[in-house]
Amino acid sequence: MRHGFVKVAAATPTVKVADTTFNTEQIIELIHKAAKEEVRVLVFPELCITGYTCGDLFLQNALLTSAKESLVKIIRATKNLNMVVVVGLPVMKLGNLYNVAAVIFEDKLLGIVPKVNVPNYSEFYEARYFGVGNQKVEYVDILDEKHVPFGSNLLFRCMDMQDFVLAAEICEDLWVPIPPSSRHALAGATMIANTSASNETTGKDLYRRDLVRVQSASTMCTYIYASAGEGESTSDVVFSGHNIIAENGTILKEAPRFTNDLTITEVDIQKIVSERRRMSTFCTSSDENYTFVDFTFTDHMHQGLLETSLTRKFDKTPFVPSNKDSCNKRCEEILNIQALGLKKRLMHIGCKHAVLGISGGLDSTLALLVIAKAYDMMGLERSNIIAVTMPCFGTTDRTYNNAVSLTNKLGATLKEIPIKEAVLLHLRDIGHDVNVHDITYENAQARERTQILMNVANQVGGIVIGTGDMSELALGWATFNGDHMSMYGVNSSVPKTLVRYLVDYYAETLEDTDLKDILLDVLDTPVSPELLPPKDGEISQKTEDLVGPYELHDFFMYYVLRFGFTPSKIFRIARIAFSDEYDDSVIYKWLNTFYRRFFSQQFKRNCLPDGPKVGSVAVSPRGDLRMPSDASSVVWLKDLEQIKRDYGIAI
Repeated sequence: MRHGFVKVAAATPTVKVADTTFNTEQIIELIHKAAKEEVRVLVFPELCITGYTCGDLFLQNALLTSAKESLVKIIRATKNLNMVVVVGLPVMKLGNLYNVAAVIFEDKLLGIVPKVNVPNYSEFYEARYFGVGNQKVEYVDILDEKHVPFGSNLLFRCMDMQDFVLAAEICEDLWVPIPPSSRHALAGATMIANTSASNETTGKDLYRRDLVRVQSASTMCTYIYASAGEGESTSDVVFSGHNIIAENGTILKEAPRFTNDLTITEVDIQKIVSERRRMSTFCTSSDENYTFVDFTFTDHMHQGLLETSLTRKFDKTPFVPSNKDSCNKRCEEILNIQALGLKKRLMHIGCKHAVLGISGGLDSTLALLVIAKAYDMMGLERSNIIAVTMPCFGTTDRTYNNAVSLTNKLGATLKEIPIKEAVLLHLRDIGHDVNVHDITYENAQARERTQILMNVANQVGGIVIGTGDMSELALGWATFNGDHMSMYGVNSSVPKTLVRYLVDYYAETLEDTDLKDILLDVLDTPVSPELLPPKDGEISQKTEDLVGPYELHDFFMYYVLRFGFTPSKIFRIARIAFSDEYDDSVIYKWLNTFYRRFFSQQFKRNCLPDGPKVGSVAVSPRGDLRMPSDASSVVWLKDLEQIKRDYGIAI
């Protein structure tokens, strides 16, 4: 289970009401099926050994005795499977009958968790048979199993991966105002198993789905919900086997309703722990009222931590929703956040003029669209927007024409100030050979442009709007005190991959076909600072050839900043996400580049201008990233070296 991944499953067996022999056979069959899939945690429905709909048969000794004997058979069936199994049944304790979840591992009954919230309304009559489960842990004997912990305040802890702590609750426990799982999570549980028998009515699946999703989010845990299905009595209700596996507010896997089988995926315990570590308001504590039951997974072949084969998918663009409707909604939301942030700043300082450098590239295009939107919100004339194009050595006709056309179509004021002569004079003044196209040659242009923008802003009593995006800032791909500097940066928390989607979304909403064509051509233009002379009129300096593909860097940035994953874990999931695009050596090369640049360029991020945060990740030193400029990267580079050895990468 390297990197915190655990393969889990929810299982709905076909049952026959009160036929414990048949039901046990079905349960054991699914256990063995799950074992072949390397499942480590398997959760069954509520009372599945007997069937949930037994009614007054729960008061019959024959059924209860048979259920206990069946439990023993299931316990014996788990030997050498390295699997935690959670299964539902009725159990007697001191003369009272309880609806419980039995937690089993390696031929041993680890503990019994009783249902705390027993429903007795509408179609549910559980209080007729079952007592209310106790939180305090007591000990019981069940046939051959002696001194078994019994109580809802049980936590099952994996000793070879101690962040993996399992707790259980049963059906209705989830539907109450404060579910037991909320307490369990605060006591340290990172995974919740729910044995359930939730019947189906019109629209109930949506509510149930939201309950599981939201509870996994509020408790910052993984949640495995296994529900009863085919075979239960249909006298008054029908069950659909609606199994759901969620992780911190995201549904990872969901069974089609009205089917009985396994629902399998991998959950990421490290991700859960990273999120809790980041959220200071999620305060876990050692609760003396809880009892920990420890168990250990064993790799019988290698005597080490088990490896989890991954089947779950990882989006190539974690900053961008994969669903088009969701993506469009997100884009509209972000454009509004950017525009409202700028609107507040302009209104606060009583400023009517915004100045930006317009290059015909993606970032400055998005910035101009945002400024125009902010001006519309304030009811100001767009002509007060001063878009300055500053052609120099690397400017191509394509980007120049797009910059001019875009500015004119949006109704902003275009100002053209060629900087070639000024840069040549500056290079001559500092004694730099103009034929040496090095960093001095490039940065002289960027700083000259920034100087012009600042001075133009002074002329009109305006402010300079920064155009640089978050991906460039993470990599330090900005000229210090050049394009790095502005008076307000509207794109400062927008990653490059998202910039593309925002511009594309804006284009798709336009009725003006000419403006749409301009935006589409901007999208089709290679990303470039255009600081080196073009070749045959075409852009010669392509950023992604130099620094690496932005889709990779944005992927890396998301998991580094959002969850603090190690390089080896990010490399592992990147191989899955980009398996059809990049081989191991390419992913490794740019991951190495990312870490080296990320650590060495923090000094640029530590003096960033203000700008609005639009998503869960940002690099502002005033908000999300308080990182010293001189932090050592040795620990991360050591892990990168280990990747080379583990995967045999020769670079």
